[in-house]
Amino acid sequence: MAHAEELYKKNFLEYASYVIRERAIPEITDGLKPVQRRILHTLLEKDEGKFMKVAGVVGATMAYHPHGDASITEALVNLVNANLFVEGQGNYGNFLTGDGAAAGRYIECRLFPLARKVLYSPEITEYVDSYDGRAKEPVVFPAKIPVVLIQGTQGIAVGMATTILPHNIIEVLEAQKKAIRGEEFELFPDFPGGGIMDVSEYNDGTGRVTIRAKMNAEDPKELVIEELPYGITSERLIESIQSANKNGQLKIDRIEDLTAEKAQIVIHWQRNTYSKDMVDVLYATTDCQIRISVNPLVIKDNLPHIVPISEQVRFHARHIQEVLKAELEVELGKQEAKLRARTLERIFVEERIYKEIENKKTAEDVNGAIIKGFENFLDEVGGGELDSDDIERLLKIPIRRISLFDIEKNRKEIEEINAEIADIKNKLSHLKRYAVSYIDELIKMIGKDERVRKTEISSFESLSARQVAVRNMDIRYDKETGYIGTNIKTGESLLKVSPFDRIFYMKNNGEYRVTVVSDKEYIGTDGIFYINYAEKDIISKEIFTIIYTEKSRLDQKRICYIKRFMIPSFTTGKLYSTIKSDGAKVKKISLYPSAVIFLQYKSGKGYKQLEETMRFADFRVQKSSGGQGVRLTAKEIEKIAIRQTKDMRPSGDGTPDLFESSDD
Repeated sequence: MAHAEELYKKNFLEYASYVIRERAIPEITDGLKPVQRRILHTLLEKDEGKFMKVAGVVGATMAYHPHGDASITEALVNLVNANLFVEGQGNYGNFLTGDGAAAGRYIECRLFPLARKVLYSPEITEYVDSYDGRAKEPVVFPAKIPVVLIQGTQGIAVGMATTILPHNIIEVLEAQKKAIRGEEFELFPDFPGGGIMDVSEYNDGTGRVTIRAKMNAEDPKELVIEELPYGITSERLIESIQSANKNGQLKIDRIEDLTAEKAQIVIHWQRNTYSKDMVDVLYATTDCQIRISVNPLVIKDNLPHIVPISEQVRFHARHIQEVLKAELEVELGKQEAKLRARTLERIFVEERIYKEIENKKTAEDVNGAIIKGFENFLDEVGGGELDSDDIERLLKIPIRRISLFDIEKNRKEIEEINAEIADIKNKLSHLKRYAVSYIDELIKMIGKDERVRKTEISSFESLSARQVAVRNMDIRYDKETGYIGTNIKTGESLLKVSPFDRIFYMKNNGEYRVTVVSDKEYIGTDGIFYINYAEKDIISKEIFTIIYTEKSRLDQKRICYIKRFMIPSFTTGKLYSTIKSDGAKVKKISLYPSAVIFLQYKSGKGYKQLEETMRFADFRVQKSSGGQGVRLTAKEIEKIAIRQTKDMRPSGDGTPDLFESSDD
């Protein structure tokens, strides 16, 4: 068992490491996942400037990629739609509508020139055996720009995930130039579908962004959605709008989806509903506004690291200089070898050294004659003895070429080579300046005007569905059936609500409760005295007065009590009883903050005074509903009436007609 547990741990760790490094998380150096790197490697090998069938490219890539063709095809389609390194021809789907690409046999692709200039440098690229050992593939490309920031990426590995949003390529390159020069910079995402974005919480790529659709609300009866949030298709957006409409948050007559090359969703409103009033509601209740959390996880130094966006740019500011230096050194070596070859060739012909080998019989004699002929010219060829490669190159010069040798042309070529060497050495001496100029060349190649920012950066307050919900549903109560809700067809309409409201109601028996808005709920046939929105700033301002009777324990007479209280807090769903004793009967409930109570006692009981008046102000207002009532009178009551004092006003927003007091 212990062996099995150890084996499980070992295999799991190997699998987790494989998924992290070989499938899901991009490498910071070239910003690519392995499948993307293998596709681009295949295209670089096969590239002739002509379009190739995607199916053929996928088949060739399988020589490097140990997974199925479906994953390769999907990755290739995504590379084409990223519009950075691979150009497509045919139906590659539509990210606005969510339509997929055509089958690989019907679509074609080829590399943009930018791919070769940014990625391809075989002399300084490390290659390893492919999974079956039959071919070589790059470990990483020596990319000169932050590819992962331009394309963006998403990936889920074992215990970790990465989300990096796409950025505008021109802005990324300009930021890279500033980083090379040691200047400050800011960089924010830019999405192919446009939209409006709040970056106040972006936090250098480690926080989140809020993205909104761009709308045209000029027509009061038709609202047009012209740009979609990143990752949201027109179909998904319409589904979210229809769901909000079904929940009563919107009042839509119909929706038209005219999205093709550009997004265009037209919403037609019902009567008495206008576009300008619905904009915030759409943002709060539908996918017209979304939030995306970002996590810039990349492979760096063979381990996963969270690297903020600015640090990735600075990494590539250093990396491009390292790559350019390595390329320049390789090119310098080539030019110096070329200069040596041209100089050897000139001396070989000009000094007629070739004549010295005409009568030589053996290879050793020939080699010796050439070496001896160059003894006085070694300084001209850069010093050092001639090696076998130098001699072999000289011996391969055709006689015809020797006889037609143009000394002036050779000298001109040598001058050009020397100029090239001087230029390379100058670039090596000023790497930062050269790196900036190299990026300027890339910007020129890309076309600055063709890659303008599409996503508008703005600042806006995120709205919740509750904040913008329209109170357009009727709460009805049917006393005969005892049901309350928005789906009650009979009874009295009490309140306009939204699906996000909570309601407070107090029944005629003094019980009260806070509940969410529902289609139908049974609360009993006692009747409702008061109903309002369950908001503390509303309910806590009300002063409730309940006059009730309960039997005396001594003589079973019904004694009258009064209880005045406020309700500062409540729990949703809990049923509260304001009168604790069994057998109590509520006589009056009032919301008047100040009123006069008229009491009429039963005759024939020997009372000297059959009428009496009291004031609400004579009784203390309790801070909660949990306390006991105060005895109003010990006499038996025949009739009670409450009249509001004329110089006072009801508390809260006014007392509705439903709550006006009446004689008993």
